[in-house]
Amino acid sequence: MASISVTDPADSRLDDYRDLTNADRRPDRPGGRGLVIAEGVPVVERLIASPYPVRSVMGVAAKTAHLEPVLRAAALDVPVYTVPVDVMDSVVGFHLNRGVLACADRAAMPSFADLMSMSTRLLVLEGVGDHENLGSLFRNAAAFGVDAVVLGPRCSDPLYRRAVRVSMGNVLRVPFCTVDAGDWPDALFELRAGGFEVLATTPAPPAVRLSALDPAMPKVAVMVGSEGPGLTPVALGAASRAVRIPMADGVDSLNVATAAAVVLAHFAKVD
Repeated sequence: MASISVTDPADSRLDDYRDLTNADRRPDRPGGRGLVIAEGVPVVERLIASPYPVRSVMGVAAKTAHLEPVLRAAALDVPVYTVPVDVMDSVVGFHLNRGVLACADRAAMPSFADLMSMSTRLLVLEGVGDHENLGSLFRNAAAFGVDAVVLGPRCSDPLYRRAVRVSMGNVLRVPFCTVDAGDWPDALFELRAGGFEVLATTPAPPAVRLSALDPAMPKVAVMVGSEGPGLTPVALGAASRAVRIPMADGVDSLNVATAAAVVLAHFAKVD
């Protein structure tokens, strides 16, 4: 592995990082090249440690120099492109404060059945379309020892660059699978049949107080919905029970990632 100096923004070796602001050409869109883009040293380090096959690294000299021993320790022989700031800005289409990017191919997702068999703590999402909320949810999942995330209908792509960045790369370390609309809400009944207590978070009655639930439940799947509307009636009807976070009068809900963090902390199996 050797650092490769690139000074021409039109150099084709940088194409994996090109036009990150152009929605029609974004390399991290599943409909496009489907690449995973990591931004910033901590996130790139998590990409290197992940099962996603790293293709290359591009950044300013100080950042790539920091990452080269990390790549060597991981025995990854990939191109490391060192570029001036103005070249990087021209390639990606904006000024990148974090100074380094890495890209990888996508890895195969585990199946829903595999995640069920390996987990005792799950986070289940329905209709979470905002990439920043999605990234925050994965960061919370990692923090509170969640084994895996199940993405139900109308969820955004967790490997979109903004979601990866907001998750601080934790979307690259927490296993996840997707459940299509045709398998929803059957998947929730499968969880229940597999011994999971499927908890639907909602402020609406007759939801029980979170504090009334035993944090040592053997298997728990915490389910949250989209910002604003929350979980659909279909999802609420398939849950084992509804749970609420007590709040002061005049406040009807929390941000979805904040609410999930409160509930996940209650059931966390971490010190």
